[in-house]
Amino acid sequence: MTSARDYDVVLYGASGFVGRQTVAYFAQHAGALRWALAGRSQAKLEQVRQHCGAQDLAGIIVADGQDEAALDALARQTRVVLSTAGPFALYGSALVAACVRHGAHYVDITGETPWVRDLIERHHAKAEKAGTRIVPLCGFDSVPSDLGAFMVQREMRRRHGQPCVSIKACFSARGGLNGGTLASALNLMDSGQSRALSDLFLLNPKGSQPKRQALDADPIAPHRDSDFSAWVGPFVMGPVNTRVVRRSAALLGYGDDFHYQEYMRFGRGAPAALAAAGVSFGMGATQAAMLLSPVRSLARKMAPAPGQGPSERAMDNGWFRCELVGHSASGETVRALISDQGDPGNRATTKMLCESALALAHQEMQLPRDGGIGGVLTPASALGAVLEQRLRAAGMNLEILA
Repeated sequence: MTSARDYDVVLYGASGFVGRQTVAYFAQHAGALRWALAGRSQAKLEQVRQHCGAQDLAGIIVADGQDEAALDALARQTRVVLSTAGPFALYGSALVAACVRHGAHYVDITGETPWVRDLIERHHAKAEKAGTRIVPLCGFDSVPSDLGAFMVQREMRRRHGQPCVSIKACFSARGGLNGGTLASALNLMDSGQSRALSDLFLLNPKGSQPKRQALDADPIAPHRDSDFSAWVGPFVMGPVNTRVVRRSAALLGYGDDFHYQEYMRFGRGAPAALAAAGVSFGMGATQAAMLLSPVRSLARKMAPAPGQGPSERAMDNGWFRCELVGHSASGETVRALISDQGDPGNRATTKMLCESALALAHQEMQLPRDGGIGGVLTPASALGAVLEQRLRAAGMNLEILA
């Protein structure tokens, strides 16, 4: 990649709810990097820049998400693009295409896996050949799952000289919903793309699915899990995260018969069992109801609008915990934990996304190559141990348990 570019990182969608948080993060952590804010409105971008005290630190680029010429100019000016402008299926495709044309690495916080499937089909081959890393899903969707499985698989090989044949994750979390996340989910349903979510291997390269696919089926009912000594049930983000980890497994060679699953943790005892049953039923009913257009219209009226989200206090009081356990064919076990303080969909997502962009900007030559040096990749295959180390240095807990 040429170094003769005006910026190291451009933050696209910087005036949105999560976008504003990325500007604040870069103002504190970018150091000597050259960076800029980008979006549709110069006035809003200038307001965000001033609010974050970045007037003397960051440039401004005006570019509409549908203006191909403006996006080409943006991509030519930077080594890395960080995007928070969703719904990505509506506003992200032209930006990614511009990054591929002009060799700019790219990261975002989408959870829209059908859109990512489209990116793979359109751009993977060209980006792979050029060494351009296109890395969606770099927020709470799906960094803890993907890096956690990566860490467990690596430790199983290190300790026992064999791979995991199965890994599962169990989540606990407290956080709020921002309007952009809801808008992305509703657009998936409006467009009919949500039907693709049932494909267990939606993001896998062709021919990389294991033979025993029933082991990867999305859970729909609660059960008591002996590995976690707790009642667990379906996790709302599981249908996103599992597809990402399975793509990483194929790209990084976890094995021909590798399986990954994840759950939400409810605790021990009868109250936890009742809670697991109630939430599992409620999730199923909600998903069915949201297929109806009138219900989606009501959800739009009642939920935060794009650009809005939880209060600062609510985001500070949020947290998440992701426990993982991996098993080898011979019965060996490895456990890991990833956790952090702060709303997972906002505070933690901002940290994960910004550190992903900073990894590409600061440490490009140290990034993993066993998953390919370019293409439409996953956080684990594109950033791997470099992102793991950066997040740990940024205060996130990532540990292999004894």
